Amino acid sequence: MNTFENNCFKKYILFWFSQSVSELGSAMTGFALILWAYTMTGSALAVSVMSFCNYMPYIIMSLFAGAIVDVYSKKKVILIVDAVAAAGSSVMLACCAADVLQIWHIYVVNIVIGFMNAIQSPAVLVATGMLVPKEKLAKVSGMNSFSGNLVTTLAPVIASAVFAFGGIGAVLLMDLGSFFFAFFVLLFFIKIPERRAEHKAESPFYGCLTGLRFLAGHRGLFVIVVTLAVINFFSRLTYENILSPMILARSGNDSLTLGIVNTAMGIGGMIGGILVSVGWRMKDPVKMIYLPAAISFLAGDLVMGLGQNAVFWSFAAVAASLPIPFIMAGQNVIFYEMTPTEIQGKVFAVRNAIQFCTIPIGILLGGILADYVFEPFMQTETAAAVFGRLVGSGAGSGMAVMFLCTGVLGFTISVFACRRRELDELR
Repeated sequence: MNTFENNCFKKYILFWFSQSVSELGSAMTGFALILWAYTMTGSALAVSVMSFCNYMPYIIMSLFAGAIVDVYSKKKVILIVDAVAAAGSSVMLACCAADVLQIWHIYVVNIVIGFMNAIQSPAVLVATGMLVPKEKLAKVSGMNSFSGNLVTTLAPVIASAVFAFGGIGAVLLMDLGSFFFAFFVLLFFIKIPERRAEHKAESPFYGCLTGLRFLAGHRGLFVIVVTLAVINFFSRLTYENILSPMILARSGNDSLTLGIVNTAMGIGGMIGGILVSVGWRMKDPVKMIYLPAAISFLAGDLVMGLGQNAVFWSFAAVAASLPIPFIMAGQNVIFYEMTPTEIQGKVFAVRNAIQFCTIPIGILLGGILADYVFEPFMQTETAAAVFGRLVGSGAGSGMAVMFLCTGVLGFTISVFACRRRELDELR
């Protein structure tokens, strides 16, 4: 690695750290809002709609974000979208101060943040490719997984404590503080290399079509995107959707138990991120995507559904999250290797749109199934007799049955996808 690449990598480390701090603040707010919303409504669907309002605009905007990312300065794009997202937190803080915060306010702000995240995500990915030498991309993926799961570990603990003593307003203040830190670090200390040709005006529809054509012309990449979209559907149907309502329902609204389980999930992801960073990777990047996914569903979802206390739930959380960094690293290695630098923004944006388009469907459907199908179903004598022996009874048992379903279905899809012939060219 030459001097220029070494300096760029050092700048990336600072960029990575500042963005991680900002993510911690955002995650704390997200966790605190779940506590606030579920306490106010007692509905899993209300929590699901919060996530739906974030992901749906993300999917829509991702179709056109690539043209913006590839044309304009990555640094400016990240600064602007971060500022808009911070303005949303400021609005909620003002509502808290006036004691008028309602759940629909959260829905509106989440819609705005969803649009901003759709632009920021490919911008950060392209910036990473500009600052990091190719031979270090897998290591960086592990670092990102580590920091992301460290955030997952710390956010519930810090947010619960701050929420208990200062309410939602105090959590929002910390979120804004983390934003200003990341904003000024990027503004004054990080220089992201840009290409001269980037500033030619392009139609957003052209950027979308460019990304779609590239994926359509590379069958292996397209199969990865589609199969991961299916996997994301099952994942969001339960694990990253009704997990919090299920734990709260089965623990008597004990936010401490929920915090312990979320912390365990973060620890599992951190361990996986460390293993990827130090080189514990499969030579076959295709297997590094699908085999860990199968393990995550089998050991994570099934045990989460069968468990009835914090010990089992924590074990399941570790088992589900530890394989995730391997999935991300395998995918990143393939896409950075196969995608020309000049169109990475367009391809990553379209990839995100397709790969994540099933998430809002899973989120909304998961909340509906929990409140109106599986929870009432488990209150019947027949269901209690059949499934009660596996998952127990009472509030939350219906959601536990949903975890059993996604565990079996997700495992099956992951094993089937790994054997697709279209992926042989990527192995």
